[in-house]
Amino acid sequence: MSEAVAKLREQAVAQLNEAGVSSINNSKLDTIVDRLKTIAGNRDAVLVSGTDPAELETVRKNFVEKHCGVSDKDKGAAAVSAVAEQMGGAGIKMKNRAAFYYLVEEKLG
Repeated sequence: MSEAVAKLREQAVAQLNEAGVSSINNSKLDTIVDRLKTIAGNRDAVLVSGTDPAELETVRKNFVEKHCGVSDKDKGAAAVSAVAEQMGGAGIKMKNRAAFYYLVEEKLG
């Protein structure tokens, strides 16, 4: 389990760098990775499909609303969509969930 969590974090750092994040808040990233540790070994669960509207809506409901406390549906959807575009624009096809969530938190401020 700890190997899977370490790999999840390592991939998140790499993708954040690819997406243009030059200074990563390690405390924030560690908190996100810790929340995801139960799914770290499930390859499908640790990835976000940036082109699947149902997946993006799930991220908005389960992460933006529940963990970030943002109930404004439009604001949450805009942040999720912007991150999907940012990561896709950086050529990241297999979007690491920890990196995705990190960037969504950044967009939400």
